[in-house]
Amino acid sequence: MYRYFRLLLREMLTKEGRFRMRFFLIRNLPGESGYAIRKQVLSKRFGAVGKNVVIATGLQIRNIDKIQLGSDVYLGVDNFFQAGGGLEIGDESCFGPGVSIWTQNHRFDDPDVGVFKQGYDFKKVVIGKRVWVGANAFIMPGAELGDGCIVSAGAVVGAKKFPPNSILAGNPARYIGKREKKDTSETTDN
Repeated sequence: MYRYFRLLLREMLTKEGRFRMRFFLIRNLPGESGYAIRKQVLSKRFGAVGKNVVIATGLQIRNIDKIQLGSDVYLGVDNFFQAGGGLEIGDESCFGPGVSIWTQNHRFDDPDVGVFKQGYDFKKVVIGKRVWVGANAFIMPGAELGDGCIVSAGAVVGAKKFPPNSILAGNPARYIGKREKKDTSETTDN
């Protein structure tokens, strides 16, 4: 037991260790106070953060300093962001529950060496403005979603560049349509 107490104390003596402990304690606080406390604590750690960011319960983040958030971003319940390769999220984007974004992956080329010993590949993920990512979607390293994209629930988005206003679905995610502004003008004949 003493050994575990020493490990905890050693971790608490580092700035990163203290942050991880604070984050652990606040990550599931409910209600408006939970949103406010998470925003206060995490905003200081992001690489950049805009105004009016909402951070729902259960968020898990690795490499928070490599995340750049725009304004009016909603990070959903139980999102998991691994940002070792860098992650940019544009204004007014929102994420459904259980969304995962990874910016690094294990190397696995050599079958004679364990995967954990081969290191990592890092690829930045860029998510444009006004993007909506549905529940349990998975965004893989190197993906680029243009402004206005919609990713359906459960989709797996690979390392591709998708144009603005694309609608994506499936595993692997495929382009299934485009968002277009509807013409609301009415023509009248006299």
